[in-house]
Amino acid sequence: MPVTINKDLCIACGACVAGCPVEALTLEDTAVCNPDVCIDCGACVATCPVEAISQ
Repeated sequence: MPVTINKDLCIACGACVAGCPVEALTLEDTAVCNPDVCIDCGACVATCPVEAISQ
């Protein structure tokens, strides 16, 4: 199951995008995860400074 992004908490800083090893995340108004690419590794969860991403 891909990660969940709390769009109310996301500050669109790009830390998760930079930390994703498979480039499953992009930035629009907030971070967006492509579930077809996400490998559910948790790298984005660990890099998010505002804890807006969960598994």
